[in-house]
Amino acid sequence: MKKIFLLVVLLFSVTTFWSQRNQMIAYIDMEYILENVPEYIQAQNTLDAKISKWRKKLDTQARHIEVLKTDLANEKAILTKDLIEEKEEEITIKQEELRRLESLYFGPKGDMFLVRKQLVKPIQDQVYNAIQSIAKRKKYDFVFEKSTDLVMLYSNKKYDISDLVLSTIDRTRLSDQKKEERKKKSAPKSKELTSTQKEILAKKEQAQTDKEAALAKKNAEKEAKKLEIAEKRKALQAQREAKRKLLREKKEAARKKKEEEQKAKEEENN
Repeated sequence: MKKIFLLVVLLFSVTTFWSQRNQMIAYIDMEYILENVPEYIQAQNTLDAKISKWRKKLDTQARHIEVLKTDLANEKAILTKDLIEEKEEEITIKQEELRRLESLYFGPKGDMFLVRKQLVKPIQDQVYNAIQSIAKRKKYDFVFEKSTDLVMLYSNKKYDISDLVLSTIDRTRLSDQKKEERKKKSAPKSKELTSTQKEILAKKEQAQTDKEAALAKKNAEKEAKKLEIAEKRKALQAQREAKRKLLREKKEAARKKKEEEQKAKEEENN
């Protein structure tokens, strides 16, 4: 039984040894990879600019609080108890506001976390997808990350696939660009105009514009002519009214003169 047990242990040890020998292992340097991805550098610069802006705002408010504390310490001897309490309450409110802003910007679910997730996560996903693609193609059993808490006392450079990950990301980017170009080329040709077609279209648009301008000018001239005719009619009517008025005045004057002559004649006869 002892011999059988020893034989089983020996076979198990040998099997484990050879299975470990056949395992495919590789590692990456995530920091090196990200530093060589242009999109990551751009995203990190954007994030750093936002962080700098947030820290500047927090520093300004912190300095303001320190000024309030210094002023209170210098004036405390001449202030009433109520004024001291009021200023201390103001400082407390400012400090609470500062803590709230710090949490809003740099808290576990703050703006920095959200912006980093929005900017950096898509790039990290590219890296992880490239690693998975390589591991599947090369049949790696394990892919370690060099810059994590895993202590690597020694690593053979031939197992470093960081450059392979970068080249895979570049190929993926190039493939996506080609797909986009093919998509543009396969778009309906009616949407893509040659320079000659654009020139013809521009001439048609210009002709239409000129036609509309000529029509507008013609309509304006018609309106002006109508207005001129209306003004002439109005002036002619005014002249006629003036003549009628003058004629009525003459007739009235003649009638009055006749009546006066007749009245004078009757008085003479009497």
